[in-house]
Amino acid sequence: MTIVSPSTTVRTDPTAPPPRPNRGRASGDRRRIRWWHLFLLPFCFLWVYPFLWMISASFKSRQEMLLGGLHLWPQDWTFDNFQRAWTIGRFGEYTGNTFTFAITALVITVVTASLAGYALSAKDLPGRKIVMGVLVAAMFIPHGYTIIPVFELVNALGLQNGLLGAALAQAAPGLVVPVLLYVGFFGGVPKELGEAARVDGAGYLRTFVSVMAPLAKPVTGTVVLMSFIGSWNAFFVPLVFTLGRPDLRTLGVGMYNFFGTDTTDWTGLAAGASISVIPIVILFLFLQRTFVEGIAGAVKS
Repeated sequence: MTIVSPSTTVRTDPTAPPPRPNRGRASGDRRRIRWWHLFLLPFCFLWVYPFLWMISASFKSRQEMLLGGLHLWPQDWTFDNFQRAWTIGRFGEYTGNTFTFAITALVITVVTASLAGYALSAKDLPGRKIVMGVLVAAMFIPHGYTIIPVFELVNALGLQNGLLGAALAQAAPGLVVPVLLYVGFFGGVPKELGEAARVDGAGYLRTFVSVMAPLAKPVTGTVVLMSFIGSWNAFFVPLVFTLGRPDLRTLGVGMYNFFGTDTTDWTGLAAGASISVIPIVILFLFLQRTFVEGIAGAVKS
């Protein structure tokens, strides 16, 4: 056996047994990881405690929630809060409106952002740097400042007091980050793929639909999750665009039904919030792996 460096050795005898792994070092690494887990677990509990308390409060009586302190386990379980949120709070009606609003905004975001990202990924596109600069600058403008021109545009299209107009107003400001994600991903795809599709007779749009869009599934999954959560939790835009149609309110706006002139139904509000987060949790559990892959792929590109 020839020693090359203090830390590296080269086997010269092929009949010699392979070196044994350093079990002591591996055991030490696992022990340090466990200590880090024990150190971080209290912080994780503090992070999720408000969410757990909200779920717990939705099963408590009003008196127990106000006087029961910070404990999580209800003494007397009740489902009246959910029944009150579903009927009096009209959450059954608002859930359908929220699905329509969120899915419409999601489709607009995915189609527009993917096409814009594919076009802007071409480095020889005229005016590309200007468009990218405007997009990045738009990220720092609060959505509330642009609500008046957006309202006028939607009103000019005749879509005021409707979920389609509200979805357009919600999707437009949320396009910046999805476009940048698609630009980063398509910028890393070899040009030879597009050139091979054109040699086979595919046009620009056919190349995008048949070749590029299937490759961008991880980024599309990330955009779907981000857009759906943003639209599902939206409050300001649905509030403005449904002022004349209270029957079209979404769940975020419907939370106002629990606030009266003199009192507030806190347990009903907790039950309504618990109902609202169920679809988001289910969608995240299905798309969490795609979300991480999409973010990682866009960042590496």
